Amino acid sequence: MAEHLASIFGTEKDRVNCPFYFKIGACRHGDRCSRLHTKPSISPTILLSNMYQRPDSITPGVDAQGQPIDPRKIQEHFEDFYEDLFEELNKYGEIESLNICDNLADHMVGNVYVQFREEEQAANALKNLTGRFYAGRPIIVDFSPVTDFREATCRQYEENVCNRGGYCNFMHLKKISRDLRRHLFGRYRRRHSRSRSRSPYRHHSFEERSHRSHSRKYDERDHYNESRSRRNRSTSPGHRRGRSRSPGSRRDRSPVRDGSEERRARIEQWNREKEQAELANAANAYSNENGSAQNQDQYYNQQ
Repeated sequence: MAEHLASIFGTEKDRVNCPFYFKIGACRHGDRCSRLHTKPSISPTILLSNMYQRPDSITPGVDAQGQPIDPRKIQEHFEDFYEDLFEELNKYGEIESLNICDNLADHMVGNVYVQFREEEQAANALKNLTGRFYAGRPIIVDFSPVTDFREATCRQYEENVCNRGGYCNFMHLKKISRDLRRHLFGRYRRRHSRSRSRSPYRHHSFEERSHRSHSRKYDERDHYNESRSRRNRSTSPGHRRGRSRSPGSRRDRSPVRDGSEERRARIEQWNREKEQAELANAANAYSNENGSAQNQDQYYNQQ
């Protein structure tokens, strides 16, 4: 039963917990939802609700005075906000992703999702942002259950084919330029690459580094010459595969086979030597038995 409940948790089959809140961190029904919105006590992701205010928030493409806005100015306004927020949140830890919704529904408009590398960093950001203001508006911050934004984003929006527009129930994440992303998130890549590289010159003076570099060059050159000479010796016609092809060495290592008559004569000689050895052993055993019997007789006579 427990395994079944765990398998359906946060899905459409779960009749207790809200799947939209578990997947997106927001629900269009809000507190009136018939299912539970269980807020996590700790998470690497924090949600800044309705923080980003679009310049055309009242009417898309038109400002508050009713004048049309250039889309490039809207993008510049968004990227300025993105960079300003990133620099502030970067004080509390390493940011894995910073996502801002471009939806128009009340429960998702201007939502900012910040995913840190560690949960402790997200808790530190939550503690420091609580009670603060941005652009004259209070910051509403809380932990979010969203950890996989691939399941929360609208795939049709990424392909520019979403028919629901800004009122879609899935995230429409606003994108930044490639240069800004490289400028903001490139610092983490440089930091990780610098920590992974362990250079032997890191904590040595210039003289020590130069001395070590020269000595290493000479050592590598000597090793190369020695290995090359050894390889030449081993691959020569007389030393190929570690075997000597000279007639003298072959004669010393493997004797020439004898003929059939010589082998028979040698076998007969071995048999004769074996029979002589057996007779000698039998004679020694017989003499030892006689000697022990005589010693016993002498012992009893003395008694």
